[in-house]
Amino acid sequence: MSTKYKATTTEDAYFITITTMGWVDIFTRLNQKQIIIQALHYCQDQKGLEIYGYCTMHSHIHLLCKATNGFILSVVMRDFKKYTFKKIIQTIIEEPESRREWMLDYFKKACQHLKQEQQYKVWQNGYHAEHIYSNKFIKQKMEYIHNNPVNEKIVTMPEDYYFSSARNYAALENELEVVLLDLF
Repeated sequence: MSTKYKATTTEDAYFITITTMGWVDIFTRLNQKQIIIQALHYCQDQKGLEIYGYCTMHSHIHLLCKATNGFILSVVMRDFKKYTFKKIIQTIIEEPESRREWMLDYFKKACQHLKQEQQYKVWQNGYHAEHIYSNKFIKQKMEYIHNNPVNEKIVTMPEDYYFSSARNYAALENELEVVLLDLF
């Protein structure tokens, strides 16, 4: 398997994108966004994940992060996806969801070709990880992360999007603490 877009080192920072199967817009519901935030918080506390920037969009998540304390980011991401996939499916089944049958059917069909037996598949294979190599690259990716909801016309200002570290950088109430970087 290629490691071109994998975070296989420890203590190096990466820009990561994790995407749902078929870009299905799961994270339009608050309960689903909360699953992501809680899982990221757990990874920060228990798996050495250091987050500098993030944004939870409707069908994907962007992170600027690194693994610390001997953890390997690829392992942290694998565990994150494994845990959140189970919670996402559980929430679709147990909580009000107008697209329940359609989503469950879609995620069930997404794993029919897999060799290992699995009932549902929520996340696309792997994740896209780009190694951080300069301050200019960091600034570019942070602007991309924070402007994602603006470009999608969800909000007019990056800090208005509640599930983004743009709020942390604007010193506003937020859902997830991040390590603030001096971006100027």
